[in-house]
Amino acid sequence: MPTPRETILQALLAALQTMPNATMLRGAILPERIPSGGLLILHDGDPGTPEVTLSPLQYHFEHRAEIEVIVQGKTPAARDVAFDVLLAELATTITVDRTLGGLCDWVEAEAPRPVDLPVEGAEALKAAIVPINLIYTTADPLG
Repeated sequence: MPTPRETILQALLAALQTMPNATMLRGAILPERIPSGGLLILHDGDPGTPEVTLSPLQYHFEHRAEIEVIVQGKTPAARDVAFDVLLAELATTITVDRTLGGLCDWVEAEAPRPVDLPVEGAEALKAAIVPINLIYTTADPLG
């Protein structure tokens, strides 16, 4: 049986996989080709040190997962538009259910810091890491 932490990450992945244009992966490395609708890669991130309450014993996490957002395009303007569309879809997907079906107390994205990345012999990339804060409580520190 998966831990609550893993169940939450799987629920987040499932929610992100509903995005219509992007390809969604978990824990993957950057592939050689970026799909035309963009690419999102979910990384488990850092659950941090939980706050603890003793009666009943509970561990309150502010887990910081990360999503790599990557688009490719011929011109800076094309990359900017594709990147903006992908971020808007990501924001909509997260705000549809901020509790992931009741698994989390709250899910919230932080602002990305985009960068343009040249690729030798191919179209340049625009990418950013979007931190995702997952706030939840478990009965065990392992998850």
